Amino acid sequence: MNKLKTLLSAVFTLLLVNIGTAQADSSNFAGPYVGLTASGFGLEMDGTSSTSPTNGTFEVDEVSVGQIAPATGIEVGYAIPIGSSMLIDINGQYFSGESTMSFTNDATPGGSSDGESSDEELGKVSFKVEDLTTLSIAPTLVLSDTSSIYLKVGLSEGEVSVTGDITTPGDLSGTTWAVGQKSVLDNGIFVRTEAGYTDYNGISAWGKGTNVSANNSYSAEPTVAYGAVSLGFRF
Repeated sequence: MNKLKTLLSAVFTLLLVNIGTAQADSSNFAGPYVGLTASGFGLEMDGTSSTSPTNGTFEVDEVSVGQIAPATGIEVGYAIPIGSSMLIDINGQYFSGESTMSFTNDATPGGSSDGESSDEELGKVSFKVEDLTTLSIAPTLVLSDTSSIYLKVGLSEGEVSVTGDITTPGDLSGTTWAVGQKSVLDNGIFVRTEAGYTDYNGISAWGKGTNVSANNSYSAEPTVAYGAVSLGFRF
C-alpha cells in the first residue's frame, strides 16, 4: 500500500509540474457526463475464525479467498475547469458483482436440531460482499484537445450480507486510489482507462449461540485491485 501511495504521489507531482507546459483547452473535457464501465476486479479476503477457550484450548482457523472476476457498472460525473489545462473531476461509480468467503465449524452447541442437517451444515457461515460504489475526486491534467490524465482518490463502500447463525456486520467502507487516462472526441463521446486499488475496513461477526457458539468469532479483511475501461458521453 505504501508503494502504491508513493507512486500516486509521484504521478500527482508530475501533473503539477506539467501544468505550465500543457497547451490545451480544458473546456473540451468540462461539464456533466455519464458512462458505462467494464472492469476486471481482483478481490482478496483474508479471514479468521476463532473459538474462545472453554477447556483451555484456543482455536484459530485462517481462510484466504482470492477471486478475479469481470464486473459491469455505471458512472456519472461533472468536470469543473480550473484553468486552461486543469480540471477537477467529481465522479460517482457503481459496480455489480460479488465475492463470498465461507467458514465451516463442526463444533455446534447442540448438534443437529432437525434430525437431518449435519453439525457441519449447521455450523457453516459465510460473508458475501457485493454492490461496490465509489464517490471520488480527480485532479486532471489536459495534455491535448483530446487527451488527459488524472489521479483519483475516493471513498468506497460495499454491501455485506451473511449466512449462518451469526451476527450481521456493518457494510464495508474504504479508500480508493487510482490513475487513469481519458480521451474525448468532438461529438462528446469519451473513452476512459483506469487502474486502482481499494483498501477496505475489516468486517467481523460472532455466533448467536443456536447453531454457532457465541464463543466463535469471524473476521475478514477485503482488498480490491482493478482495471477498468469506460465508454461514455459528455453533455
